[in-house]
Amino acid sequence: MNAVFLAAGYATRLYPLTRDFPKPLLRVGGKPILDWLLDDLAPTGQIARCAVVTNARFAPAFRAWSAAKAFPVPIEVVDDGTATNETRLGAVNDLRLTLERLEMSGETFVAAGDNLLDFSLALFLDYFRAGNTNCLMRYEEPNEERLKKCGVLELGDGDLVLSMEEKPAAPKSRWCAPPFYLYKDLSAEKIAEALRGGCGADAPGSLAAWIAVREPTRAFPMPGKRRDIGTLESYEAVRALYESRG
Repeated sequence: MNAVFLAAGYATRLYPLTRDFPKPLLRVGGKPILDWLLDDLAPTGQIARCAVVTNARFAPAFRAWSAAKAFPVPIEVVDDGTATNETRLGAVNDLRLTLERLEMSGETFVAAGDNLLDFSLALFLDYFRAGNTNCLMRYEEPNEERLKKCGVLELGDGDLVLSMEEKPAAPKSRWCAPPFYLYKDLSAEKIAEALRGGCGADAPGSLAAWIAVREPTRAFPMPGKRRDIGTLESYEAVRALYESRG
């Protein structure tokens, strides 16, 4: 299985911390945010190739980090060539670029590099292996205003995704999809087809939504919580939480 971490954003809401330093490498609980995800995946033994896609501003920091990071396979860093928030390509374009440049295809785990989970990704991989579909995660979001900033799912029998809408004005359910995805057969060509077919380029959930109405996709019920680090306040709150847990 391939693993691709999306880390090409500029995290402007975390300035000045992220003006010249990537958010996924900010430290929480004694190590970078991205290390928590990688250290959780490593024992599964399922990752054959691993890549982080970033931008020109942060590529040197990621290359230095990847050279020192212990992981079962080398961590390949892809620079998407952008240098400002205004010229960013968007997560879906970054994913397409990564698969194309590294000649990756097939089973692919895709995740944002700035989220933390309080349960193991091994459970998500087990859920994927138990079926024969693409998979994404889901949790119930009671706050309607937050739902309007998420990917919202409609579900059928057996956790099957009937539809998914990014940032809906009128959410059709309270099921929210965080940026963690498992694809059975992903390729640069499939993503290019999605983009030509009207798939949004900015949010990674746009690709999941496009694929879900064309290929069977199940939604894994999260057995714990996700910590999304989007602001200085949320970063400090997560740091305090991890420090209190030791």
